[in-house]
Amino acid sequence: MKPTNQKQIARCWLWLLGLVAAAQAVAAAGTNAPAPPAPLTPEQMFAGGTNSYNNWIDFSTGGFIGGNSANFQQQHQTAGGAFGGIEGFHYGTNLNKKTTLTLDGRAIADQHDYKLKLDIERENTGFLRASFTEFRTWSDGDGGFFPPSDINYPLSKDALGLDRGNFTLEGGLTPEKGLNAVFKYTHTFREGEEGSTAWGDAHPNYGSIVQGLSPSFSDIHEHADSFQLDLTDHVKKTDFALGLHVEMGRTDDTLKITEFPGEPIQQKITDQQGAKYDVYDVHTSTETWVKTNLLLSSGFSYSHLDSTFFGSRIYGSDFGAGYVPNAQYGAGYYGLGGGSLLNEYVMDLNLLYRPTPSLTIIPSVRVQQDDSSAASSGFETLGAGGPVPFASVGNSDDLDVRGRLDIAYRGFTNWVLHSCLDFTGADGDLGQYGGLVPIGGIGTPAVQSAIDGRNFIQKYSAGARWYPSRRVTIDAGGYYKLDTYHYDSSVDNTPNNGPNRYPGYLEMQKFATYDANTRLTLRLSPTVSLVSRYEYQWSTINTAPDPLAGLPDVESSTMQSHIIAQDISWTPWSRLCLQAGLNYVLSDTKTPASDVTQAILDARNNYWTVNFSSGLVLDNKTDFNVSYFYYQADDYSDNSPAGVPYGAGGQEHSITATLTRRISERVRVSLKYGYFRYLDSPSGGSGDYGVNLIYATLRYRF
Repeated sequence: MKPTNQKQIARCWLWLLGLVAAAQAVAAAGTNAPAPPAPLTPEQMFAGGTNSYNNWIDFSTGGFIGGNSANFQQQHQTAGGAFGGIEGFHYGTNLNKKTTLTLDGRAIADQHDYKLKLDIERENTGFLRASFTEFRTWSDGDGGFFPPSDINYPLSKDALGLDRGNFTLEGGLTPEKGLNAVFKYTHTFREGEEGSTAWGDAHPNYGSIVQGLSPSFSDIHEHADSFQLDLTDHVKKTDFALGLHVEMGRTDDTLKITEFPGEPIQQKITDQQGAKYDVYDVHTSTETWVKTNLLLSSGFSYSHLDSTFFGSRIYGSDFGAGYVPNAQYGAGYYGLGGGSLLNEYVMDLNLLYRPTPSLTIIPSVRVQQDDSSAASSGFETLGAGGPVPFASVGNSDDLDVRGRLDIAYRGFTNWVLHSCLDFTGADGDLGQYGGLVPIGGIGTPAVQSAIDGRNFIQKYSAGARWYPSRRVTIDAGGYYKLDTYHYDSSVDNTPNNGPNRYPGYLEMQKFATYDANTRLTLRLSPTVSLVSRYEYQWSTINTAPDPLAGLPDVESSTMQSHIIAQDISWTPWSRLCLQAGLNYVLSDTKTPASDVTQAILDARNNYWTVNFSSGLVLDNKTDFNVSYFYYQADDYSDNSPAGVPYGAGGQEHSITATLTRRISERVRVSLKYGYFRYLDSPSGGSGDYGVNLIYATLRYRF
C-alpha cells in the first residue's frame, strides 16, 4: 500500500469518526461539553495510536505443505516443512544524553536464519559493535535426466544445505574533530554441502553413448579471520584515509562424483581441493576540493597473497577411499602440493569538474599491475598402472591501464544528456611449464608454453532523458563495446596442425556488442501511470587462429536479444491500488558448430513473466494484499541421443494473499497464504512441485 493512499484513506476516516464523535458528545453533554480530543494524524492512525513506540518484536510461525522438494527449496531458498521463531527484534534506549544502545535480533528455527547485533554509540566520541549472522542456502544436487531411457539420477529428496555466517567485533574513536580510528575483526565461515554441475559419466541404456549425467556435490569447509584498521582525518580542504587489512584463511572442499550410477561398474570420485592463504593489504586515499567546482580524488593500494594448496582426485568404491590401482579407474592424482605468490599494485586518479552549473565532466584513470608465480607437484594415476610423478611451474605479469570520461549536461530545458568513453589497455605474459604427463602412452605431453598477450577494450555510451510535459518522461540510450585480444606464442609444444592445438593456436579474438534501449513513463492521471521499456542487444565473437593451424578466421558466435517490459499502476479508489507488469525476453546464441553436429545446439534464453499485485484497505485497522506471478520458458531441446540436453523449460504459477489487522496500538497480526506450482521439462517431471504456504506473524511494540 502506497503512503499517499494511506494518507488519503486515513483522512477520510478521521473526518467521519470525528464528526460522529462530536455529534455524540454534543448530544450527551449539551453545548457546555468539553472539546473532543484532537484527531489522529494519518501516520498515527496507521501505527495504531498516538503513542510512539520505537521498539518491537515480531513472532512468526508457518510451514510449507509439500515443500520437501529439492527443486522448490533451491528456487525459493527455503527449507520445506514447518518453521517459526522471532522474525525480528529491535530495542533501543538512551543510556545517557549522548550514549545510545541498540539491540537487533532474529532467530527462525528450521530455516537456520539467525542474527544478533549489539551497538553502543556515544556522540562525537566513539562506538562499539558486535554482531553474529548465520543463514543457509539450499541447492539441488540431483544429476541429469535422460529422456530416451526415462532415467533420472537423484541424489536426495531434500536439497543440500550450505551454512554461511560471520562474527564481527568493531570499535572506533570518532571525535568531531581530529583523527578517527576504526578497528574491525571478522570471522567468516561456510560449512555444508552444495550441488555441482561437474557431473561424472553414465551409460543410460542407449547403445554405447556415455552421457555426462550423474549426481555430484561439494562438501565445503571454509573459514577466514580478518583484521582491519582504518584511519581518517580532515585537514583544511582534504580528507585523508589510510587502511590496513590482514586476512588468514583455509579452504578444505571436496567434490564428490558418482560415476556410472546404478551400474555394476559404479565408481566414486573424491576430488579434494584445499588451500591456506595469507593476505596483506595497505591502501590510502585522498579527496580535495581544489575549488568549489573542482574535486580531486586519488587512491593507492598494495596487496600481497601467499598461499599453499593441496589436493587429490581418487577413484574408489566409496568417497574418501585411499588410492588403489584398478584397470577401470580413470585419470587421477594424489599428493598434490604447491604454492603461489601474488603482488598487486593499484592506483587511481579522479577529477570532478563543473565549469558551469549545467555541465559536469569527470575524467578518471586507473592503473593495475599484477605479478604472480606458482609451482606444484604430485603423482598422476591411470588405471592399473603405477603412479607417475609430475611437476609444474607458472608465472604471469599483467599491466592494465583504464581511462574513462563521463560527461553530463543539463543546459537544455527539460533535457538531461549524458555520455561516457571507457578505454582499457592491457599487456602481459603467461608462462606454463610441466603438468600432467602421459601414462602408458595415454595422454598428452606436459605443457611448454609462453604467451605474450595484449588487449584493448573500448566502450562508447550515450543517453538522454526528456521531460516533454509534466506527465511524460522519455529515456533513450545505448552503447557499443569492442574487446580485442591478441596472443603471441613464443613457446608452444602443441602442434598447430595436430588434434591438440591448445593453448597456443589462438592469435586474435574480438567480442563486439551493440546495445540500444528506451524507456517511456506516462502519468496519464493522478491515479494511472505506465512504464514501457525496450532493449535490443547484438553481440558477435570473431576468432583468428594461428596461420599454421590451417583454419580460417570465423565468426564463432552471435547472440541477439530483445527485452520488452510493460508496467502499469492504477489507483481507482483511495482504498484500492493495482499494479501489473509484463516482461518478455527473446535471446538466441548461435555457433558454427551447431550446423555440423547435434551435440551442440543453438542456445536460447527466451522467456516471459507476468506479475500482478493489489492492496485493499478494508477498514481503518485492516489491510488485504494479493499478488500473482507467472513465468514460462520453452527453450529445452531434447538432443539426448547426441549430447547433454540444455535449456530452460518450465512453467511457474505463484499466488499469495496477506491479511493484516491492527488489534491495538501495540499489537498487529497478519496471516498469509501462498501457493506455488512449477512444471520442469529438463528433469522429466522429477523437479515438478505444488506447494502450499501458511504463515502468520504477530508484532508487539513497546
